[in-house]
Amino acid sequence: MTDTSLAHVLKLLDRIPMIDGHNDLPIIIRHRSGGDVRAFDLAKVHAGYDTDIPRLKQGRVAAQFWAAYVPTAAPHSARFTLEQIDTARDIALAYPETFRAATRSSDVMRAKREGRIAAFVTVESTVGLEGSLAPLRIWHAAGVRLVTLCHNETLPWVDSATDKPASNGLSDFGRALVRELNRLGIIIDLAHVAPHAMHQVLDETAAPVVWSHSNAARLCDHPRNVPDDVLARVKANGGLVMVTFVPDFVSQATRDWHRPIADPYGKLRGPTPEGEAAERGLAAKSGPKPRATLEQLADHVDYLVKTVGVDHVGIGSDFFGGPAPVGLEDVSRFPHFLAELHRRGYSDAALTKIAGG
Repeated sequence: MTDTSLAHVLKLLDRIPMIDGHNDLPIIIRHRSGGDVRAFDLAKVHAGYDTDIPRLKQGRVAAQFWAAYVPTAAPHSARFTLEQIDTARDIALAYPETFRAATRSSDVMRAKREGRIAAFVTVESTVGLEGSLAPLRIWHAAGVRLVTLCHNETLPWVDSATDKPASNGLSDFGRALVRELNRLGIIIDLAHVAPHAMHQVLDETAAPVVWSHSNAARLCDHPRNVPDDVLARVKANGGLVMVTFVPDFVSQATRDWHRPIADPYGKLRGPTPEGEAAERGLAAKSGPKPRATLEQLADHVDYLVKTVGVDHVGIGSDFFGGPAPVGLEDVSRFPHFLAELHRRGYSDAALTKIAGG
């Protein structure tokens, strides 16, 4: 049977841009091929992973934000950050027929007209600043246009949502960091930031902010999601909440199932042998893990549209080769997500805004 909503969305995506606000492919390339983009070979489908050129094209992706993710405990964090930026930049350089290196919003439609994908570079965690603003200006010169203030751990200048606070939000350096990001024209990303720090950034910033990969805390109470008191400020800021595909941020049942093996902040041990063994033990005791679904993520969109307005909702998958909701297994599935919204009655104008407008 023909899926009329999917057919409608595919036709719509011929005209409008589909923008994904967060993909961690650079760290996968680092782990699998030492950061060598060409050796990783994005031109072929990679079984067991979720991102490659064939499936980006299937997913009608018009612009991709590649995250230069930096683990908080990485040795030589400043060097690690530059290496990650280099890998993220090299994706466009290695495949110029597919990607256009992008630093401004007008690059999105320019790339789409050329039949290419706009490739933006972001930094996930400012640990590599090592307490100085000078590296930030070098990141900007290298093309970085979005910065996530921290990752899963608190930094001396900004509290993480999934760690103990250190600065009661932002330190003096943290506030200076916000001002310098504004001055440079780098988008501030509050995914991973503690709610009290989110409020302080909103107090300080002169520009709109984003949550590049976060959902609504009202529907799933993981600390990584955005609480209602923060959502109440998004419209006035002009910001954007980009719904993410991480199962524990989508489904309350999945989040609750994981509680016995998560730390007090909801963090798991990740895709490690120890983490996998813990999941097997939990499944033996509690039964199979509930699966998050595409439809549950659409519920987050419904809630956010009702709460902050359709102008302030986007998509940020956080694909990294890990678990994904049923129906959102890889980057080819973006049209299927938009088709679900179409079935729920979203107009073409609304779909255009959510997809990337």
